[in-house]
Amino acid sequence: MKTKGEAFAGLSVAMVTPFSGGEVEYDLFREQIEFQIASGTNCLCPVGTTGESPTLSHEEQERVIGFVVETVAGRTKVMPGTGSNSTAEALRLTKSAEKAGADAALQVAPYYNKPTQQGFYEHFKRLAEETSLPQCIYNIPGRTGKNIEPETIIRLAELENIALVKEATGSLDQASQIISATNLTVLSGDDSLTLPLMAIGGRGVVSVVGNIVPRDVLSLVAAVEKGDLAEARRWHHKLFPLCRDMLGLATNPIPIKAAMKLMGRDPGELRLPMTPLEGVDITRLRKSLESYGLL
Repeated sequence: MKTKGEAFAGLSVAMVTPFSGGEVEYDLFREQIEFQIASGTNCLCPVGTTGESPTLSHEEQERVIGFVVETVAGRTKVMPGTGSNSTAEALRLTKSAEKAGADAALQVAPYYNKPTQQGFYEHFKRLAEETSLPQCIYNIPGRTGKNIEPETIIRLAELENIALVKEATGSLDQASQIISATNLTVLSGDDSLTLPLMAIGGRGVVSVVGNIVPRDVLSLVAAVEKGDLAEARRWHHKLFPLCRDMLGLATNPIPIKAAMKLMGRDPGELRLPMTPLEGVDITRLRKSLESYGLL
């Protein structure tokens, strides 16, 4: 069945932001973009959680979004993170992304200030009504401190520009409630739950592990879409240890940047307060990559 954000079904990759000497390293960024396009990735998501958006200034975010849109040049979709815990700032960033030529906007739930459900509704409503971009509600209470309840998302689904949900609550009950009551395109926000979420009607994933194995994630998504459950299970079990380590060894994006570096794909530096993976965790990550066949 067609869903509201159908154009964004499949694999979206939550891109890392490469830094060098404290600045964004655009040559490395270009290499990442070309790698993803060559792999067939459906959508790129810069300046999200994986892109260390909390440590980017708003001016840097705008420059990165403009750079990604310009480099992609229409060859795939671009859905940057433009959310904020300030509605006015989220609106300004979203309008800037719209002007730059982005295809949609990834809107994290307002964090730290913990709005009421009505506050969430009014926040996303304003973004949907004052910009023309399709909006993807990014619900990740583990980071933001508060859940956007399914009843609130169901209300928001009635608005024309609310098209997608990046579902990172870990609750299949919540996802089921949203999928059964709306025609929103629901994407997994947790790599290890891509298959379970798609099995109940999700349409893909905004992936961290897609930074290193996008073709494999695409194979999993394609198997589910074709109804080949055995093939989908095979890919799920192959990918699972890697997905677990990318989010389990340390806070994202520390492990994915370490993995890229071990594989010889320079991800650039982390920006404080993020610090590099070290010690026993590097050893565990290396073993995971070896087991997968990436080293």
